[in-house]
Amino acid sequence: MPRSRILAVAVLAFWSGVSFAAGTIEDYQRADALQERCRGLVLNKEIRPTWFAGGGKFWYRKELADGGKRFMVVDAEAAVVRPAFDHAKLAGALREIAGGQHSGEKLPFDWIDLVDDCNSVEFEVDNGRYRCDLRTYRCEKTGEATRPQLRGDAQGRRPRTDSRRPDTGRFLSPDGCWEALIREHNLYIRATQDSREFRLSHDGEPNHSYSRPVWSPDSNAVVAHRTQDGDHKLVYVIESSPKEGGRAVMRSYPYDLPGDKLDTFEMRLFDVRTKEQTRIDVEPVDFEGPPRLRWAPDGGSFTFSKTDRGHQRVRVFRVDVRAGDVHTLIDERSDTFINQWWDGGVDPRYLDKSREIIWPSERHGYRHLYLYDGQAGGLKNRITKGRWVVRGYGQIDEAARTIEFMASGRRKDRDPYLIQYYRVNFDGTGMVCMTPGHGNHRVQFSPDRRYLIDTYSRVDMPPVHELRRAADGKLICRLGKADASALYAIGWRAPEPFVAKGRDGQTDIFGIIHRPMNLDESKKYPVIEDIYAGPHGSFVPKSWSDYHGAQSLAELGFIVVQIDGMGTNNRSKAFHDVCWKNLGDSGFPDRIAWIRSAAEKHSYMDLTRVGIYGTSAGGQSAARGVLAFGDFYKAAVASCGCHDNRMDKASWNEQWMGYPVGPHYEEQSNITQAHRLTGRLLLMVGELDNNVPPESTYRLVDALIKAKKEFELVVLPGQGHTSGGEYGQRKRRDFFVKHLQGVDPPNWNAIGADTR
Repeated sequence: MPRSRILAVAVLAFWSGVSFAAGTIEDYQRADALQERCRGLVLNKEIRPTWFAGGGKFWYRKELADGGKRFMVVDAEAAVVRPAFDHAKLAGALREIAGGQHSGEKLPFDWIDLVDDCNSVEFEVDNGRYRCDLRTYRCEKTGEATRPQLRGDAQGRRPRTDSRRPDTGRFLSPDGCWEALIREHNLYIRATQDSREFRLSHDGEPNHSYSRPVWSPDSNAVVAHRTQDGDHKLVYVIESSPKEGGRAVMRSYPYDLPGDKLDTFEMRLFDVRTKEQTRIDVEPVDFEGPPRLRWAPDGGSFTFSKTDRGHQRVRVFRVDVRAGDVHTLIDERSDTFINQWWDGGVDPRYLDKSREIIWPSERHGYRHLYLYDGQAGGLKNRITKGRWVVRGYGQIDEAARTIEFMASGRRKDRDPYLIQYYRVNFDGTGMVCMTPGHGNHRVQFSPDRRYLIDTYSRVDMPPVHELRRAADGKLICRLGKADASALYAIGWRAPEPFVAKGRDGQTDIFGIIHRPMNLDESKKYPVIEDIYAGPHGSFVPKSWSDYHGAQSLAELGFIVVQIDGMGTNNRSKAFHDVCWKNLGDSGFPDRIAWIRSAAEKHSYMDLTRVGIYGTSAGGQSAARGVLAFGDFYKAAVASCGCHDNRMDKASWNEQWMGYPVGPHYEEQSNITQAHRLTGRLLLMVGELDNNVPPESTYRLVDALIKAKKEFELVVLPGQGHTSGGEYGQRKRRDFFVKHLQGVDPPNWNAIGADTR
């Protein structure tokens, strides 16, 4: 908050008689200024390497205090880290040829090219390009600046396409001889040379049209789907304040809810030479849209997967094109759910060269990788095993038959969510940890993948940078660590990692504690939980950050906690299964036990004043906290919550709540629990939310009114799925200040009028 506004608040408080608790104004000021105060205070949080040709060397910029920098060269083969040149000498040489007041620590360029076997350096200053001989430190101007501008899309990503577009296009065969087209609900092919047409299907009709033709690589076959449309019922929202003015606008869009009839796809195979049709002997696909076909390179077969609604069975089939036979390669089943919302991208990988499939599964209690025969079917071997979790893929090398992957929980003496990088052979042998340091890791490989820069950190430990050999993870040299001394000098507090037993008295529950910078341990502080219990992932930060949004709330005089309770991802299958048909649980028994344990350690945590807030699935949980656990949580702010799982997207809710929709959906609904509200509740919703329909919040409002409950509602015009933005943050802060601290927040209306 600007100083002028702070003074205005004090003056208005005096003249209007508004009562503020001591320090409230200063707390708001500190909370508002925290992010900007923290910006730029930590040096060398990351290393951005520029690798030389050959991959054995790279240079990077090392940040110095007061905005200075030093260019460093790393020779991986010699295990040497050194300055790229004598910075003071180069600055002197540059002053002679280009003028200006340059120092060795503040050279006027950010990029270099080391040439002539590192005996010369090239750089650009203003509009000129220069070369400096590092043996003599004589510089010369070699031309005009030539460095190209960075493209806006540095990753070269293709624009997204609408997977639901109608099939009005032409689908050309790989050999260019044919095009497939849909006309009058049926599949035709047309010769590109003479425009001869052949009708391949004869049973297409309205609501059973053919769609999405896919050619075989050899152009001898085409697969299409006889498609029955689902319900595609509409969700309606009102834009109350359109930018162009005028009347409010009603908008609608199709939105599939749990239990709705979805598109159904019957697969058909057509032989281009004989014009004959083969019906694939697999029940129609009725979930996740048309299956993605993965053709064998010779076009003789293809594979596809089918997920049954309710996510309790997933199969992979191989279809022999010539015979039309269907072979089941994988048949995965679960009594609860098969997790297909992989956190980190652990999805099946199909290997064309070896005709194998790397398959993720939790069948043995933890998420691991399995190797399947992609031709005949059947499990070949387990690749990984143990009481730990695979979290994602790196490179898969079919020739070397190795997999690089991310995992957590393999070290029993560490936080089980911390990610490390490993390599293993396809047969499960030769497991190597490439990043053994104690922290949450991310890596950057050399172009030839012989070396990696390992950066790891924890919420309470700034990043450490090491150069390691990829083959065995051996340390080559230390590249340094981030310097956070200036951040700590302003009184900044790192979040405190904390672990306590969950509901069963045995399972470790992990979380972090945010405390105000001016913490006085002799006082009592209300506690607020920042919650997100969505079972597709884990939520608590594990890596270093200069700024946490929860910290700004703590600066108002709160202890803010974040916890991963049972029912969330990235632990054991049993830990995860707690959410099955039970999203209303949200891990609350674990969370409450954890907070109580934290308060036993920290007497300044006041458990008579506990609040909770969250957005989306977190909004659902926040409201649930004061409805079902009102004896513990006294105040909640719920933003854009999915308050009834029957009113949110089918793909997400059926994954965890199952199919068909049963009475457990109603039992888990916040709407049916509205009569239990005893504490304070603030609901926020964006009127144009297209993720969780706003009516989910409105129906909770209706139920609360019918139950004669008091609550607050903020509708955000023009906003979608949101935590409320700047205005929402202010409302959330003020709500907790008022109801947990018993203090009237500042009169923002008067302050704003005074400073306009």
